[in-house]
Amino acid sequence: MAAKDELGRNGERIAVDFLQANGIEVIDRNWRCREGEIDVVARDGRALVVVEVKTRSGRRHGTALEAVDRAKLARLRVLAARWLAERRPQRVDSVRIDVIALERVAGDFAIRHERGVI
Repeated sequence: MAAKDELGRNGERIAVDFLQANGIEVIDRNWRCREGEIDVVARDGRALVVVEVKTRSGRRHGTALEAVDRAKLARLRVLAARWLAERRPQRVDSVRIDVIALERVAGDFAIRHERGVI
């Protein structure tokens, strides 16, 4: 497995652990359709949360958070609607998109959780 792919998988695992430790229920991971992929789908109370996880080993190409641009956020809105139409979860009052940005610093990961980025 390529180092980039391994870094991404480790980042997603850390993000899921972080969400669960903060009382957010993970209900789906790596959901795909022809329009793209949602890294994590979770439930925070009665809110459905679509989580984009970005992991970086350095800032040579910008921060992890900066990697989630307007086009990516627009795609996540479409994907959230697709997921909802396919899965039809009960008791969802709202939908939000969060970003978890992880940056490796001296071997450890710094985590930044941005809620409701749009």
